[in-house]
Amino acid sequence: MAAGDLVSAATDAVVATYVIETGLDLERAAEILAGEQSTGTFVRVERESDALRDRFAARVVEITELPPADSSPLPGAVGDLGHRRRARVRVRFPLENSGPSIPNLLSTVAGNLFEIKELSGVKLVDLDLPPAFAQRYGGPRFGLEGTRRLMSRPTGAMIGTIVKPSIGLSPAELAELVGELARAGVDFIKDDELQGNAPHAPLAARVAAVMPVLERHADRTGVKPMYAFNITDDIDRLEAHHDLVVAAGGTCVMAVIAHVGLAGIAHLRRISGVPIHGHRAGFGALSRSDRLGISFTAWQKLARLCGVDHLHTNGISNKFYESDDDVLASVAAVRTPLPGLTSTVPVLSSGQWGGLAHATYAATGTADLLVMAGGGIHGHPDGAAAGVTAMREAWSSAERGESVAQALAASPALRRAAETFGPVRE
Repeated sequence: MAAGDLVSAATDAVVATYVIETGLDLERAAEILAGEQSTGTFVRVERESDALRDRFAARVVEITELPPADSSPLPGAVGDLGHRRRARVRVRFPLENSGPSIPNLLSTVAGNLFEIKELSGVKLVDLDLPPAFAQRYGGPRFGLEGTRRLMSRPTGAMIGTIVKPSIGLSPAELAELVGELARAGVDFIKDDELQGNAPHAPLAARVAAVMPVLERHADRTGVKPMYAFNITDDIDRLEAHHDLVVAAGGTCVMAVIAHVGLAGIAHLRRISGVPIHGHRAGFGALSRSDRLGISFTAWQKLARLCGVDHLHTNGISNKFYESDDDVLASVAAVRTPLPGLTSTVPVLSSGQWGGLAHATYAATGTADLLVMAGGGIHGHPDGAAAGVTAMREAWSSAERGESVAQALAASPALRRAAETFGPVRE
């Protein structure tokens, strides 16, 4: 079974894959990592018996050397730092050490190892988890099919947007914007991650302003766009925020995964009656360095286990640091089935607009995506409604197999978008 699969070959162990660099022998550095994260410390102690080690010690199962490091070592690293070596290392941890508990798993596979001075670089890049985790956490309740059903978009790309300006709109101004977007045919609207329960526009006031607009639109058209209210807060407030949204007829809640924690997401999933939109704000602190942290491939498995129905992956030609290859790998990771779990919807965001539809569709080969455009919709020269039209027409054209030239010829809204955002990508 490949290292990227959720379920490891053994049902009684977790296999964590790391990329390490070190000024020591690779085998020695890998053994230090395994020891520090299981039964060992810097010296053999009296009660660290052979029997205890046989039962609980982590084992290095594979070391594959990689090209040498070409960047500065982490602070405090020791060894021959002028001749550092890199390797992909797989370590087997007995499930008995943590049980199927994600917080305790993270203490094992992503704990003090980032501080080991013998490692001049270390990044957790993948996890193979036994079925016990899926059995305990359950994954998404709604996923792709439930999301499409609730927003009445059975096929095609799901077109979404973010409230812009990100923060500062009054509830009345927000309601006006939502009405405009709904009339334009948008499938999905979400609060920005910056807008939680702020004094100028508290959650209760936003819900009270937005939901009547969506309900009236549904009464007229039979379609109610999905609105993801940002309920990010202390864990003891998540349930009340969720209940407020659902009682008003809301069909989605959003939480910033890194800031409520994976345990917070798991708690929300246990009580949630609507899809959970998982935002990844703050994740870059874990992942941006190629020498330290946790990769998206590993992290997204844990987020999906905890129950997010939608998960941000970034988008091509984005305004952040990730390359197109990084983004496409993230989309593929989220679309890879995890045994026993409902699918999670990849959410493309950051610098997206209609002119990226053809390139995105060609690269991903799917329209089972929630494509979010903030400035790409609200910054359209003819207004937000035209921005929605440009997105919808571009994606529909791509899905029909038409060329960019055909799309531009048929869509005045897309042509006008290109005047502002630049050339349409092939």
